[in-house]
Amino acid sequence: MRITRSMVAGLALLLIAATAMAEEKRWVSSEGTTLKAEASATSENVADVLVGAEVTVVESGGRWLKVRTTAGKEGWVYAGRVSETPPASEVAGGDGGIFGDSMKSSQIKTAKADSARSIRGLSPGAAQYAKDRGTPEIYKKSLDVVLSRKVSPNELKAFLKEGKIGEYAQIQGGKK
Repeated sequence: MRITRSMVAGLALLLIAATAMAEEKRWVSSEGTTLKAEASATSENVADVLVGAEVTVVESGGRWLKVRTTAGKEGWVYAGRVSETPPASEVAGGDGGIFGDSMKSSQIKTAKADSARSIRGLSPGAAQYAKDRGTPEIYKKSLDVVLSRKVSPNELKAFLKEGKIGEYAQIQGGKK
């Protein structure tokens, strides 16, 4: 079989297209996200990345992803701080609810409507249902107290570190 220039050119285009398709786009979904020099929460910070920023996955290292920002910065980010879809404005634009602005950082995968409702409290329909069913006022007041509490981003970070949760979790075998 004779290889022609057009076959080589076609193969080259196919490889370029495959490489482009292999690059995964992600969006930063957690406030306070930083790119790290290595795949470790204790590694040196390379750059801060804002919520909603688009990044391209360069390499996957399990719970850590090596990414490149649109500005060309590369570094490692904990996989729980990025999403396969842009952050929902409905959730991100909420009043913060119990966790203040740090709720925008949540990586709990729920339906957009469910998470938005939990941030805002009871919908008018749910409030009317509770009234019609005779839900005691003490429950409503208790819910209002819980929803009025705020947790700062630093308090949330300290909680995650102390509990060894998310990027601060220890992997079995002693590796971080």
